[in-house]
Amino acid sequence: MRVLIVDDEKHVRDAIRLLADWEKHGITEVMEAADGEEAVLAIQQTPPQIVLTDMRMPRKDGAELLTWLHASMPEIKVIVISGYDDFDLVRHTIRSGGLDYILKPVVPEALDEALGKAVEAWRKEEDQRLSLTTKLIEMNQMKPLFLDRLLTDLTMIGSGQQGLLKQFGQQLQLPPEIRTCCLAVISDIHFDSELLMKFRSRRALLIFTLINICMELVKDKGTAFRHMDKPGLVVILYWGAPDTFHSILERINEGMYTTLRRQAHFGTAQAEVFPDDLPRSLLNAEQRLLHRNLLQKNGLIHSERCGESGTSRAPRLASYEEKFRMAALSGSPSKYEAAADEWLQEVRQHAWLTPEMLIRWNSEWDWMQQHWAEPGESHEYVPLEDDEINLDFPVILPLDRDGLLSWEDWRFQLTGRLGAASRVLTQSHSRENHIIHDIARYLEHAYSEEVSLQDIASRFFLSREYISRKFKQEFGMTLSDFLGQLRIGKAKMLLLNPSLRIASVAEMVGYQDEKYFSKVFKKLEGQTPNEYRKAQST
Repeated sequence: MRVLIVDDEKHVRDAIRLLADWEKHGITEVMEAADGEEAVLAIQQTPPQIVLTDMRMPRKDGAELLTWLHASMPEIKVIVISGYDDFDLVRHTIRSGGLDYILKPVVPEALDEALGKAVEAWRKEEDQRLSLTTKLIEMNQMKPLFLDRLLTDLTMIGSGQQGLLKQFGQQLQLPPEIRTCCLAVISDIHFDSELLMKFRSRRALLIFTLINICMELVKDKGTAFRHMDKPGLVVILYWGAPDTFHSILERINEGMYTTLRRQAHFGTAQAEVFPDDLPRSLLNAEQRLLHRNLLQKNGLIHSERCGESGTSRAPRLASYEEKFRMAALSGSPSKYEAAADEWLQEVRQHAWLTPEMLIRWNSEWDWMQQHWAEPGESHEYVPLEDDEINLDFPVILPLDRDGLLSWEDWRFQLTGRLGAASRVLTQSHSRENHIIHDIARYLEHAYSEEVSLQDIASRFFLSREYISRKFKQEFGMTLSDFLGQLRIGKAKMLLLNPSLRIASVAEMVGYQDEKYFSKVFKKLEGQTPNEYRKAQST
């Protein structure tokens, strides 16, 4: 803590230095100034926490210094030490925030008491300032999530949109005069597997990139946010002129191509009454995106639902169950390809194919795989309703860079899944041949990468549910726990090298956050990485 003594008489400054018990109050530095003007310069260069000042001084006197401090640096605590018992001076001291008024000659006890009060007051206010700063930092970190949550609620049915808008309108930074708005959605499942695998489990980074590009171009005419209840979905609200909306979306796609070398498909709708129509508009925009035709390159902005996308006409993958099962039991890659080609041949007869159909067929495949793996249990397939399509995990659809169907990628997916099914159906009881142990061996080599359950499901052509269930049966723990133990085991070896920083060790075993790494390490080992390192070095 730092104190500034301001007095035009040096012997007074020396006396105060001698009389005060600085160490007792935690004061480590004492500065001096001969008048108010010199004091202002000193404070501006090295601000003290406490100022002890005389009142009668040449140039800028104590009263002027008090006025300046009260206006410019009110957090500094001021004690007046004066030889004048003047009511006007005392009143000015109080009005300017001074804590005490001590008369000369200075009595040590009075000075000590005044310093104690000043130190206590400053520390109390400093704690409050630090607490407020911490809260502001936390609020700034949470603000994007808070705004995303509010905007998400604004698009939900039964959320009391008008009341929400009235209560949080200022935080949402929406113009009060909005009467109608255009809405568009982007979903990350409409990108190709190459881009999705590039971001892998950093899905949030892809969404963050998309939102930044959108916000850059809608500017003060709209906003973009991550839908908190529908992972992978970005929503754009645009309250500018409706006839400029499509041109804005086209410019957004130009920005996306520059950044990601990809363009997005948009589902769009108009909210005729804002915000009441937002829930219906969001649903319409999502449906238009899910029902777009993957076989025709007819633009990237989808304003209408495809007229032929009814699921009643779509062939059912489950109708090919026996053919697929026999191909899997054959163990022959050529049979896998033949079964896949037969299915694809039937699908090729249709003039339309939508993302929704692919998602439903993916669900059917998961059902078949579970049915084959556990024949003793009853598994009845129930087709999904529109509101049952769950995209909580990123589905990787067989799409090309333009977001259209890639027959080659789809054939690769189908033959891969048949091969995986063959392993499940015909595997021996040997641990070495069990497909779940292939996954374990993969993790032993990929532990330093960001690995998600969806990554593994895509790589091994198995459903997430099957992998989770079988992994726990085989190893007595979840896949996540297995990976955590594997990483911490590798970390323990690396920690034996004193040249490696703990942050580097964390990164080398797959943890980007050192604090989270330490938390996991302590949970499994009962001590922090640093404590473990010290224990091993003794």
